[in-house]
Amino acid sequence: MNEKINSALLRLTKRAETSDPKVLVNTFVDTGMLQTLLTSPDHQVIYGRRGTGKTHALLYLSETKRATGDITVYVDMRTIGSSVGLFADETIPLPERATRLLRDTLSTIHDRLYSIAIEHADRLNLSEVGKHLDALIEAATEVQVVGQTIDERASTLASEQEKQSSLGVLLGGDALGVNAIDSDKATLSNSLQRRVAQTGAMRHRVRFGPIGEALNRIAKSIAPHRIWLLLDEWSAVPIELQPYLADLIRRSILPACGVSVKIAAIEQRSCFQLPGERGDYTGIEIGADIAADLNLDDFMVFDHDSDRAVAFFRKLFFNHFQAVQKETNEDLGIRTEVDFVREAFTQRNALEEIVRAAEGVPRDAINVLGICAQKAAGNPMSVVHARSAAKVWYQRDKESAVSANADAYSLLRWIIDEVIAHRRARAFLVKSGTRDPLIDSLFDSRVLHVLKRNISAQDEPGARYDAFKIDYGCYVDLLTTAREPQGLLPAGNDASDDGAGYIEVPPDDYRAIRRAILDLSAFHNRTSGAP
Repeated sequence: MNEKINSALLRLTKRAETSDPKVLVNTFVDTGMLQTLLTSPDHQVIYGRRGTGKTHALLYLSETKRATGDITVYVDMRTIGSSVGLFADETIPLPERATRLLRDTLSTIHDRLYSIAIEHADRLNLSEVGKHLDALIEAATEVQVVGQTIDERASTLASEQEKQSSLGVLLGGDALGVNAIDSDKATLSNSLQRRVAQTGAMRHRVRFGPIGEALNRIAKSIAPHRIWLLLDEWSAVPIELQPYLADLIRRSILPACGVSVKIAAIEQRSCFQLPGERGDYTGIEIGADIAADLNLDDFMVFDHDSDRAVAFFRKLFFNHFQAVQKETNEDLGIRTEVDFVREAFTQRNALEEIVRAAEGVPRDAINVLGICAQKAAGNPMSVVHARSAAKVWYQRDKESAVSANADAYSLLRWIIDEVIAHRRARAFLVKSGTRDPLIDSLFDSRVLHVLKRNISAQDEPGARYDAFKIDYGCYVDLLTTAREPQGLLPAGNDASDDGAGYIEVPPDDYRAIRRAILDLSAFHNRTSGAP
């Protein structure tokens, strides 16, 4: 029985883009607020690191809205580009690269809309929608030649003159006549030829006004249904070009009535706005032009709410397990989540340990669960299996990715030594306000996780801190050693730091924490050789 369960868990789908849309709908787990925020018609940026479920959320939204009769256009920004686009080629001037990106993106949107119009010709007025789609692609792919214009003119003049004289006598009966002819014929012809030639480079133009007008008319033609434009993998676009694409969206798509835009992005790899000189800007202003009220990194972290996190991942695992059962036509008699936990794990603590190791990231949870099932083989999964699997996943995926950046890896080792080895804790505070690119890199790689942002400090009025914790896989091998962390964060008292204890769940204002503040300048001074 356990061997069959573990075998099924090894087949769980780990990436949403490779899954059948129906499976995505069946395996989607709502947290209570996620679906409400996601299905709002408001324009929205969905933040989250890799593996947090951004693609799953967008594809789920696409399928559910399509079932209601709306039109959904899902675009994976990793696939945008063409042989003539080459917007990532840094040898091409930035304005030309940006224009090519806009053209390629709009061409993809046009192609998807055109395919949908053909597919649903029975309920869409194809002649009307087709006309607006033609206007859209025409405005998106206009070509202009910029360079020298040569105007050549040639004229020819030809003349011809002919002179004729004759004298004749006519005799007939009683009549006598004389016929005299004297003619002078002249012909004059003139021709003018003109040739205009343009030499120079072809430049692509994207006309925002006509694009917005065409989209607006398409949306009106399908009312009361909506168009949902879902842009996934935004951070795959070169960061220097992102504000220009955002500007197209702000000027041409956001004002269109009946169109909702959802963008899935990694916060540390995104740039939506370039500021101007007098308060103007290029791009999208987050909060004003488009909402950013959904961050998947904040949803299922164990330390935020352990009961809710365990409930979420238990349902996630069970839904995926059921999907595999349907696919393989194998029935193991497991009907409920409670049955699944009882049969798959030795005790509830084993499931909780996997949830801890996931650090709120569903893809990491599924991978750790698979490794855990592999180690358990024909036995129920235990805490020992879970911890071993978490360590393997960390070394295989996260540590190998971080090691590609030597500076970030060096900072990680320094943090582990400072926090785990010396302070025997697993979390620390960093002053807010100035973002450290190496901390951002570690956070993006999922080896650091945010506990809470913008924390007040008791001894420093006005000073604010962000609380981070080190990934479960970093410290799991220390849990049975003398350097085992004593708690989540060290807490001091007013008398002496030597009397500090440890707290698992910090208070809301975090003011009791004394020894958790980590001075990153000490690391940077050490690596730069500064005294």
